Amino acid sequence: MRVVFMGTPAFSVPVLDALVAAGHEIAAVYCQPPRPAGRGKKDRPSPVQLRAQALALPVRCPVSLKHAEVQAEFAALQADVAVVVAYGLILPQRVLDAPRFGCLNIHASLLPRWRGAAPIHRAIIAGDAQTGVCIMQMEAGLDTGPVLLRAALDIEAEETTGALHDRLSALGARLVVQALTGLPQLQPVVQPEAGVTYAAKIDKAEARVDWSRPAVQVDRLIRGLSPFPGAWCDVAGERVKLLGSRVAVGAGVPGQVLEGFTIACGQGAVEVTLVQRQGKKAMAAAEALRGLSMPAVLI
Repeated sequence: MRVVFMGTPAFSVPVLDALVAAGHEIAAVYCQPPRPAGRGKKDRPSPVQLRAQALALPVRCPVSLKHAEVQAEFAALQADVAVVVAYGLILPQRVLDAPRFGCLNIHASLLPRWRGAAPIHRAIIAGDAQTGVCIMQMEAGLDTGPVLLRAALDIEAEETTGALHDRLSALGARLVVQALTGLPQLQPVVQPEAGVTYAAKIDKAEARVDWSRPAVQVDRLIRGLSPFPGAWCDVAGERVKLLGSRVAVGAGVPGQVLEGFTIACGQGAVEVTLVQRQGKKAMAAAEALRGLSMPAVLI
Protein backbone atom coordinates (compact mmCIF):
# COMPACT_ATOMS: atom_id res chain seq x y z
CA MET A 1 0.00 0.00 0.00
CA ARG A 2 0.95 3.64 -0.38
CA VAL A 3 1.23 4.82 3.24
CA VAL A 4 1.65 8.14 5.01
CA PHE A 5 3.29 7.51 8.37
CA MET A 6 2.63 9.94 11.23
CA GLY A 7 4.55 9.58 14.49
CA THR A 8 7.11 11.37 16.63
CA PRO A 9 8.68 9.58 19.66
CA ALA A 10 10.74 6.41 20.01
CA PHE A 11 7.55 4.37 20.50
CA SER A 12 6.70 5.00 16.83
CA VAL A 13 10.04 3.96 15.30
CA PRO A 14 9.54 0.16 15.31
CA VAL A 15 6.23 0.69 13.52
CA LEU A 16 7.89 2.67 10.74
CA ASP A 17 10.57 -0.01 10.42
CA ALA A 18 7.91 -2.74 10.22
CA LEU A 19 6.01 -0.94 7.46
CA VAL A 20 9.17 -0.54 5.42
CA ALA A 21 10.19 -4.16 6.01
CA ALA A 22 6.74 -5.33 4.89
CA GLY A 23 7.26 -3.62 1.53
CA HIS A 24 4.77 -0.78 1.84
CA GLU A 25 5.53 2.42 -0.06
CA ILE A 26 6.04 5.29 2.38
CA ALA A 27 4.77 8.39 0.58
CA ALA A 28 5.86 10.70 3.41
CA VAL A 29 6.68 10.69 7.10
CA TYR A 30 5.01 13.32 9.27
CA CYS A 31 6.42 14.15 12.69
CA GLN A 32 6.51 17.11 15.03
CA PRO A 33 9.18 19.75 14.39
CA PRO A 34 12.56 19.57 16.14
CA ARG A 35 12.40 20.83 19.73
CA PRO A 36 15.05 22.39 22.01
CA ALA A 37 16.69 19.68 24.08
CA GLY A 38 19.83 18.95 26.06
CA ARG A 39 22.03 21.34 27.99
CA GLY A 40 22.52 23.64 25.04
CA LYS A 41 18.78 23.71 24.27
CA LYS A 42 19.52 23.22 20.59
CA ASP A 43 16.76 22.00 18.30
CA ARG A 44 16.82 18.21 18.25
CA PRO A 45 14.94 16.14 15.63
CA SER A 46 12.53 13.55 16.95
CA PRO A 47 13.41 9.83 16.90
CA VAL A 48 11.01 9.32 13.99
CA GLN A 49 12.57 12.12 11.95
CA LEU A 50 16.06 10.71 12.53
CA ARG A 51 14.96 7.22 11.52
CA ALA A 52 13.08 8.44 8.44
CA GLN A 53 16.12 10.41 7.29
CA ALA A 54 18.32 7.34 7.79
CA LEU A 55 15.89 5.41 5.57
CA ALA A 56 15.97 8.23 2.97
CA LEU A 57 12.24 8.84 3.35
CA PRO A 58 10.64 12.25 2.73
CA VAL A 59 9.91 14.02 6.04
CA ARG A 60 7.41 16.77 6.78
CA CYS A 61 7.26 18.60 10.11
CA PRO A 62 4.31 21.02 10.08
CA VAL A 63 3.60 22.93 13.27
CA SER A 64 -0.11 22.36 12.68
CA LEU A 65 -2.38 20.51 10.26
CA LYS A 66 -5.11 23.16 10.43
CA HIS A 67 -3.94 25.25 7.48
CA ALA A 68 -5.55 24.64 4.09
CA GLU A 69 -2.19 24.56 2.31
CA VAL A 70 -0.86 21.83 4.61
CA GLN A 71 -4.05 19.82 4.16
CA ALA A 72 -3.85 20.15 0.39
CA GLU A 73 -0.24 18.91 0.43
CA PHE A 74 -1.35 15.91 2.51
CA ALA A 75 -4.21 15.08 0.13
CA ALA A 76 -1.89 15.40 -2.89
CA LEU A 77 0.09 12.41 -1.62
CA GLN A 78 -2.84 10.23 -2.74
CA ALA A 79 -2.19 7.69 -0.03
CA ASP A 80 -4.12 4.47 0.41
CA VAL A 81 -3.92 4.85 4.19
CA ALA A 82 -2.27 6.88 6.94
CA VAL A 83 -0.78 5.06 9.93
CA VAL A 84 -0.72 7.25 13.03
CA VAL A 85 1.10 6.37 16.25
CA ALA A 86 1.89 8.89 19.00
CA TYR A 87 2.05 11.72 16.47
CA GLY A 88 1.02 14.47 18.87
CA LEU A 89 -1.06 16.72 16.59
CA ILE A 90 -4.82 16.76 16.05
CA LEU A 91 -5.88 15.53 12.61
CA PRO A 92 -8.63 17.72 11.08
CA GLN A 93 -11.49 16.00 9.27
CA ARG A 94 -10.08 16.90 5.85
CA VAL A 95 -6.89 15.02 6.75
CA LEU A 96 -8.80 12.06 8.18
CA ASP A 97 -10.79 11.76 4.96
CA ALA A 98 -7.91 12.15 2.49
CA PRO A 99 -6.46 8.59 2.28
CA ARG A 100 -8.51 5.97 0.44
CA PHE A 101 -8.89 3.82 3.57
CA GLY A 102 -8.71 6.71 6.03
CA CYS A 103 -6.32 7.00 8.98
CA LEU A 104 -5.46 4.13 11.32
CA ASN A 105 -4.23 4.81 14.84
CA ILE A 106 -2.12 2.41 16.90
CA HIS A 107 -3.27 2.95 20.48
CA ALA A 108 -1.47 1.35 23.44
CA SER A 109 -4.47 0.18 25.46
CA LEU A 110 -7.48 -2.09 25.23
CA LEU A 111 -10.02 0.50 24.16
CA PRO A 112 -12.32 1.91 25.44
CA ARG A 113 -10.11 1.70 28.56
CA TRP A 114 -7.45 4.41 28.72
CA ARG A 115 -8.30 6.71 25.88
CA GLY A 116 -5.97 9.69 25.83
CA ALA A 117 -2.37 10.73 26.28
CA ALA A 118 -0.78 8.37 28.82
CA PRO A 119 -2.34 4.90 28.55
CA ILE A 120 0.79 2.95 29.48
CA HIS A 121 1.52 4.98 32.62
CA ARG A 122 -2.10 4.86 33.75
CA ALA A 123 -2.48 1.11 33.25
CA ILE A 124 0.44 0.40 35.60
CA ILE A 125 -0.52 3.05 38.15
CA ALA A 126 -4.07 1.66 38.27
CA GLY A 127 -2.82 -1.89 38.78
CA ASP A 128 -4.31 -3.32 35.59
CA ALA A 129 -3.50 -6.99 35.04
CA GLN A 130 -3.62 -6.64 31.26
CA THR A 131 -3.19 -4.05 28.55
CA GLY A 132 -2.57 -4.26 24.84
CA VAL A 133 -2.78 -2.56 21.47
CA CYS A 134 -5.75 -1.57 19.32
CA ILE A 135 -5.68 -0.66 15.64
CA MET A 136 -8.42 1.95 15.44
CA GLN A 137 -10.10 3.72 12.53
CA MET A 138 -9.64 7.38 13.42
CA GLU A 139 -12.49 9.85 13.71
CA ALA A 140 -12.83 13.34 15.17
CA GLY A 141 -13.31 12.22 18.80
CA LEU A 142 -10.48 11.39 21.23
CA ASP A 143 -9.70 7.70 20.59
CA THR A 144 -13.39 7.00 19.98
CA GLY A 145 -13.18 5.30 16.57
CA PRO A 146 -14.11 1.69 15.79
CA VAL A 147 -11.46 -0.98 16.41
CA LEU A 148 -10.18 -3.12 13.52
CA LEU A 149 -7.77 -5.37 15.45
CA ARG A 150 -6.72 -5.79 19.06
CA ALA A 151 -4.17 -7.86 20.96
CA ALA A 152 -3.71 -8.16 24.73
CA LEU A 153 -0.72 -8.90 26.92
CA ASP A 154 -0.23 -9.37 30.66
CA ILE A 155 1.50 -6.68 32.71
CA GLU A 156 4.32 -8.31 34.66
CA ALA A 157 4.65 -7.98 38.43
CA GLU A 158 7.64 -5.60 38.51
CA GLU A 159 7.22 -4.08 35.04
CA THR A 160 7.88 -0.38 34.51
CA THR A 161 6.31 1.92 31.95
CA GLY A 162 9.61 1.87 30.04
CA ALA A 163 9.65 -1.92 29.71
CA LEU A 164 5.94 -2.14 28.89
CA HIS A 165 6.36 0.69 26.35
CA ASP A 166 8.91 -1.39 24.42
CA ARG A 167 6.74 -4.51 24.42
CA LEU A 168 3.66 -2.60 23.27
CA SER A 169 5.61 -0.81 20.55
CA ALA A 170 6.77 -4.14 19.11
CA LEU A 171 3.24 -5.55 19.38
CA GLY A 172 1.79 -2.50 17.61
CA ALA A 173 4.27 -2.86 14.78
CA ARG A 174 3.28 -6.48 14.18
CA LEU A 175 -0.43 -5.76 14.49
CA VAL A 176 -0.54 -2.84 12.05
CA VAL A 177 1.25 -4.86 9.37
CA GLN A 178 -1.38 -7.57 9.89
CA ALA A 179 -4.12 -4.93 9.65
CA LEU A 180 -2.83 -3.52 6.36
CA THR A 181 -2.60 -7.00 4.86
CA GLY A 182 -6.30 -7.63 5.43
CA LEU A 183 -7.58 -4.06 5.53
CA PRO A 184 -10.34 -4.25 2.88
CA GLN A 185 -11.85 -7.29 4.63
CA LEU A 186 -11.59 -6.14 8.27
CA GLN A 187 -14.86 -5.38 10.03
CA PRO A 188 -14.68 -2.33 12.34
CA VAL A 189 -16.10 -2.96 15.84
CA VAL A 190 -17.69 0.07 17.50
CA GLN A 191 -16.32 0.71 20.99
CA PRO A 192 -18.80 0.05 23.80
CA GLU A 193 -19.80 3.00 25.95
CA ALA A 194 -19.34 0.95 29.12
CA GLY A 195 -15.81 0.86 30.50
CA VAL A 196 -14.55 4.16 29.10
CA THR A 197 -11.64 5.63 31.08
CA TYR A 198 -9.30 8.51 30.23
CA ALA A 199 -5.53 8.43 30.55
CA ALA A 200 -4.80 12.03 31.48
CA LYS A 201 -1.36 13.40 30.71
CA ILE A 202 1.04 12.84 33.60
CA ASP A 203 1.36 15.90 35.81
CA LYS A 204 4.74 16.27 37.50
CA ALA A 205 2.89 17.15 40.71
CA GLU A 206 1.85 13.48 40.87
CA ALA A 207 5.44 12.30 41.03
CA ARG A 208 6.33 12.93 44.69
CA VAL A 209 5.91 9.73 46.67
CA ASP A 210 3.43 9.83 49.54
CA TRP A 211 4.61 7.13 51.93
CA SER A 212 1.31 7.22 53.83
CA ARG A 213 -0.37 5.45 50.92
CA PRO A 214 -0.56 1.62 50.85
CA ALA A 215 2.59 -0.11 49.60
CA VAL A 216 0.82 -1.55 46.57
CA GLN A 217 -0.11 1.96 45.40
CA VAL A 218 3.37 3.38 46.04
CA ASP A 219 4.92 0.50 44.09
CA ARG A 220 2.57 1.08 41.14
CA LEU A 221 3.33 4.81 41.13
CA ILE A 222 7.09 4.22 41.09
CA ARG A 223 6.91 1.69 38.26
CA GLY A 224 4.25 3.66 36.38
CA LEU A 225 6.36 6.83 36.29
CA SER A 226 9.61 5.06 35.35
CA PRO A 227 11.60 6.22 33.50
CA PHE A 228 9.69 9.47 32.89
CA PRO A 229 8.99 11.72 34.67
CA GLY A 230 10.20 9.53 37.55
CA ALA A 231 8.63 9.28 41.00
CA TRP A 232 10.82 10.94 43.61
CA CYS A 233 11.38 11.52 47.30
CA ASP A 234 13.59 13.74 49.43
CA VAL A 235 16.60 11.95 50.92
CA ALA A 236 18.48 14.20 53.36
CA GLY A 237 17.76 17.27 51.23
CA GLU A 238 18.49 15.59 47.89
CA ARG A 239 15.76 14.89 45.35
CA VAL A 240 16.19 11.24 44.36
CA LYS A 241 14.22 9.59 41.57
CA LEU A 242 12.85 6.12 42.29
CA LEU A 243 12.75 4.07 39.07
CA GLY A 244 12.18 0.48 40.16
CA SER A 245 10.45 -1.19 43.08
CA ARG A 246 8.58 -4.18 44.47
CA VAL A 247 6.19 -4.69 47.37
CA ALA A 248 8.13 -5.99 50.40
CA VAL A 249 7.45 -7.52 53.79
CA GLY A 250 7.63 -5.01 56.61
CA ALA A 251 5.76 -2.40 58.60
CA GLY A 252 6.45 0.83 60.42
CA VAL A 253 5.74 4.53 60.51
CA PRO A 254 5.09 5.75 56.93
CA GLY A 255 8.44 6.74 55.41
CA GLN A 256 10.48 4.79 57.97
CA VAL A 257 13.63 3.25 56.50
CA LEU A 258 13.40 -0.39 57.55
CA GLU A 259 16.50 -1.82 55.88
CA GLY A 260 18.58 -0.65 52.92
CA PHE A 261 16.06 1.04 50.62
CA THR A 262 13.00 -0.75 52.01
CA ILE A 263 10.55 1.89 53.16
CA ALA A 264 7.46 1.49 55.34
CA CYS A 265 4.19 2.73 53.84
CA GLY A 266 0.71 3.35 55.19
CA GLN A 267 0.15 -0.39 54.77
CA GLY A 268 3.11 -2.69 54.20
CA ALA A 269 6.43 -1.66 52.71
CA VAL A 270 8.15 -1.08 49.38
CA GLU A 271 11.67 -2.10 48.39
CA VAL A 272 13.17 0.42 45.98
CA THR A 273 15.44 -1.38 43.50
CA LEU A 274 16.57 1.32 41.05
CA VAL A 275 17.28 5.00 41.75
CA GLN A 276 18.75 8.05 40.09
CA ARG A 277 20.56 10.68 42.14
CA GLN A 278 20.80 14.27 40.95
CA GLY A 279 23.27 14.66 38.08
CA LYS A 280 23.96 10.92 37.91
CA LYS A 281 22.81 7.94 35.89
CA ALA A 282 20.28 5.41 37.14
CA MET A 283 21.84 2.80 39.41
CA ALA A 284 20.86 -0.14 41.59
CA ALA A 285 19.60 1.00 44.98
CA ALA A 286 22.33 -1.02 46.74
CA GLU A 287 24.99 0.91 44.78
CA ALA A 288 23.36 4.27 45.52
CA LEU A 289 23.28 3.53 49.25
CA ARG A 290 27.09 3.44 49.38
CA GLY A 291 27.17 7.21 48.88
CA LEU A 292 23.78 8.21 50.23
CA SER A 293 23.10 9.03 53.87
CA MET A 294 19.64 7.66 54.59
CA PRO A 295 17.66 9.31 57.40
CA ALA A 296 15.57 7.25 59.81
CA VAL A 297 12.37 8.45 58.16
CA LEU A 298 11.75 9.80 54.64
CA ILE A 299 9.34 12.71 54.50
